[in-house]
Amino acid sequence: MRDLNTHKDNTWCTGCGNFGILNAVKKAITNLNEDGTKLADIAITTGIGCHGKIFDYLALNGIYGLHGRGTATASGIKLANPMLKVISFGGDGDSLGEGLEHTLFAAKRNMDITLVLHNNGNYGLTTGQFSPLSRIGYKGLSTPSGSIERPFRPVPLLLETGATFVARGFSAKPDHLANLIVQAVNHKGFSFIEVMQPCVSYNNNYAELNSRIKMLETLPLNNGMAVELASNEEHIYLGVFCKQEYPCYHESLYGDNAPLKTRLGKEQRIALLNR
Repeated sequence: MRDLNTHKDNTWCTGCGNFGILNAVKKAITNLNEDGTKLADIAITTGIGCHGKIFDYLALNGIYGLHGRGTATASGIKLANPMLKVISFGGDGDSLGEGLEHTLFAAKRNMDITLVLHNNGNYGLTTGQFSPLSRIGYKGLSTPSGSIERPFRPVPLLLETGATFVARGFSAKPDHLANLIVQAVNHKGFSFIEVMQPCVSYNNNYAELNSRIKMLETLPLNNGMAVELASNEEHIYLGVFCKQEYPCYHESLYGDNAPLKTRLGKEQRIALLNR
């Protein structure tokens, strides 16, 4: 397999959880490639934010898109060429703030894509404003006295919306995260992985995360149990909360058709226009 590294200088802050996510993604891609997935058959998308820089550090095809539009571009790629495995990277503000509607509808439709959510609990790229996932009391530039808003709970939210593979990982456990990513990419349907990651500059919660992390022992029996475990206030459970089979959107829409491969040629289109 060719090198996944690029010539771009890495500008993440020293100690950022994104390094762990990047290493996990590289390992996951390597494992997928060794199991037969060609790099040319993998496409990635991102929104705007610290998470989006991962696009610059991976030698893979894709789209570095607009703020909050990562799942929208990923959905478009999958609809145009269902043969591709599409991975979208989003931040907690990017995918559950500006891009909330795109994320929820991709899950609702069971688009056959994977969303890796970098959850650092703030808008790190724009110097630490509170995000939809910031805890109550979070102090940042936009909430100097502390946020008064209750945060979304990403795993329960995506479970309710219809995601058929839902998991949670931790940037400081890259091997476990890599395994989750492989499972998510191989899953047929909308896959969502919330990745807990510290922002060393504005939300350095390494100590808290390390003290609360606990691994799921088995797959929860149902969504109710999954929601209960994902919402536990004492522990932050890591692992797979949901894995279900349900028809994918592109298959329900047009069966085995692949527009990129079955579209009419230029001469055929001109002939139809002339008719």
